Amino acid sequence: MSERRHTPFAWGKESDIAATAAQLLADGAIIGWFTGGSELGPRALGQRSILADPRSIETKQALNDRIKKREPFRPFAPAVLAEHATDWFELAGPSPYMLLAPAVRPGVAEKVPAVVHVDQTARVQTVHAADLLRHFHALTGIPMVLNTSFNDNEPIVESPADALATFQATELDALCIGDYLVTKA
Repeated sequence: MSERRHTPFAWGKESDIAATAAQLLADGAIIGWFTGGSELGPRALGQRSILADPRSIETKQALNDRIKKREPFRPFAPAVLAEHATDWFELAGPSPYMLLAPAVRPGVAEKVPAVVHVDQTARVQTVHAADLLRHFHALTGIPMVLNTSFNDNEPIVESPADALATFQATELDALCIGDYLVTKA
């Protein structure tokens, strides 16, 4: 019989989970984000996501090594406030479903290396109403976060129990479920 690791959790309701999450991200945490209904389609669009700070290439390495356990060449995507998207990416219009991979504007890649592909493009998701992005922008001057699907090698999480199981099985730093912040005690 294999040994199971039991990690006790600490949790509490936050008055502004988006502000709390933005501060965690700005401080370098990698978090699970679980809110609302699951999306349909090929991408994680912010309801069931792992979020991280795009400003450091170490973020990408940590995600690949500690959480996703995947090849380092595979890209991560930026979720960016729609009103700032064209300042950062060569977009002709919105990209709400993360299906476009525009070029990153000159002088921008070094500010957000965790979401820039080797060919200097990014698979962008433009977002209109996102308190977490607004808080992160206010804290860092960067109007985006790294967004990837909330899973490790399993299918994307579908329930709070799935989110807790993935949180326990990975080295995520925190988990936001609705208005609740969960940490490993």
